[in-house]
Amino acid sequence: MGTPNWANRTIFTGDNLYVMRGMNSESVDLIYADPPFNSNRNYSAPVGSKAAGASFKDTWTLSDLDEAWHNQILDTDESLYHVINASRYSHGEGMMSYLCMMGVRLLEMRRVLKPTGSIYLHCDPYASHYLKLVMDAVFGVEHYLNEISWKRTVPKNDYIQGAMNWPRMRDIILHYRASPTYKGFNQPFAPMSKESADKHYGKVDPETGKRYQLTSLTAPGAGTRGHPEYELLGVTRFWRYNEQKMQKLLEEGRIVQTAPGRVPRYKRYLDESKGVAIGDSWNDIPAVQGRANERVGYPTQKPLALLERIIKASSNEGDTVLDPFAGCATTCVAAAQLDREWVGIDLSPKAVELVNVRLQDTLGSLYHHAFVTARADIPQRTDLADVKPFITQKQWLYGAQDGYCKGCREHFAVQNLTIDHIIPRAKGGTDHVENLQLLCGHCNSLKGDRPMEYLMARLAASNGYVQRYA
Repeated sequence: MGTPNWANRTIFTGDNLYVMRGMNSESVDLIYADPPFNSNRNYSAPVGSKAAGASFKDTWTLSDLDEAWHNQILDTDESLYHVINASRYSHGEGMMSYLCMMGVRLLEMRRVLKPTGSIYLHCDPYASHYLKLVMDAVFGVEHYLNEISWKRTVPKNDYIQGAMNWPRMRDIILHYRASPTYKGFNQPFAPMSKESADKHYGKVDPETGKRYQLTSLTAPGAGTRGHPEYELLGVTRFWRYNEQKMQKLLEEGRIVQTAPGRVPRYKRYLDESKGVAIGDSWNDIPAVQGRANERVGYPTQKPLALLERIIKASSNEGDTVLDPFAGCATTCVAAAQLDREWVGIDLSPKAVELVNVRLQDTLGSLYHHAFVTARADIPQRTDLADVKPFITQKQWLYGAQDGYCKGCREHFAVQNLTIDHIIPRAKGGTDHVENLQLLCGHCNSLKGDRPMEYLMARLAASNGYVQRYA
């Protein structure tokens, strides 16, 4: 698996697509992504808050750039292409635009995620069903793990009389593993309620005063012939514990026989219970309220408790956590508190300021000025093979493209085609053949030092060619 080509505790300012393209493959253990939800709203933090100046748009209209991304996706993932294309007809061009934006980024998230890792995608019911299809296409339906429902609010008293729908109270968090080698899950537990404890732990040990329940130690199977200890206790079915453990439990008084001839049972104390296993419905973590100490005013701020639960459950100390939509850096703060390595990406430089402020508040004297690395460049990948000479690569590319320009799709002699970077070096691209193509003089000039999707969008806008994927 890959090694991160960035320092621990780094915040990148810029488009996460280009930053992730510059990250080494299989270099992060856990991804939490909280992107815009396609809510048709624009958000900004209130003046006077710690996050003042932070804003983002969540309104989407189909553009030539989206169409170019959509066509490029076909070269990478045909099933994803068809899922996005279907959304144009079932929902509209706004949803298709949103899914194009998400699709190209999720493909990069899949690449940078270790085979042993997993990803959580936070969304709301408005787009969650479309994003579920996108995630199935990108990560594989066989790698789907959970659809978590997070109750983020309660019904408001100011509901509209005569409303025709139930109050919307929850967000959706989709959880996928990267591969069958997913390293597993640290099951979280919630404290047992008094009602549940009274119901299941109704007995009291007279010697210790501790509450307990009796649980079965037996299972259908062979008898106990030849085991006198078992026969004395009246056991007539197979005991799941071995003899050594059996003797230890007897000495500790943890085995109880309620009547002669009855199958012995195990005494389990309430104070030994881990609690109640938390499932996929989370009703115990409230949203960040107006007077909460952690509130910074960021429009879509998520509570630290939510990220702590996710990070504890799906990573271990020393693992690397990526948040490609860092926002007010809640993921980064939670990861730092839990001794995970982390990296965040956000379009706004405000994320750098906020993560420093919040870490100062939470870590106190443990925090120091150089704790966070702020970068506005694109990391350069170090996990690719050695670069071959351009002349060798040009001959291979000419054969791979059958002599056609990758832009306008016209046929040219080899001397009339120029080697070009699909992802410019300024955006994280390298000189490896995977990032190279051949363009004619016109397309090469039109593209300049910009990503390939820019050229495709320009060509589509000028109607200078017939789209390959009409």
